[in-house]
Amino acid sequence: MKKSRYSDSQILSILKQAENGTPVPELCREHGMSSATFYKWRAKYGGMDASLMARLKELEQDNRRLKKMYAESQMKADVLKEALEKKW
Repeated sequence: MKKSRYSDSQILSILKQAENGTPVPELCREHGMSSATFYKWRAKYGGMDASLMARLKELEQDNRRLKKMYAESQMKADVLKEALEKKW
């Protein structure tokens, strides 16, 4: 997964600036990002503080790990099922 060039605190500060009335095009130009990125951040992180943002990232990482574990166990189960179905 691609790593963001903006830290969590930078994202929160940009969103706070927008809440305080700074126009979005000006923020995007100032920070060198697209308006789509800003609106994606606002949808995902809007109304969060730093602790909630850290918790969200932690949960996403844990979810990714669990999905990988599930996929590997399913693959093993499929291989065993296939091996057992063969006629000897």
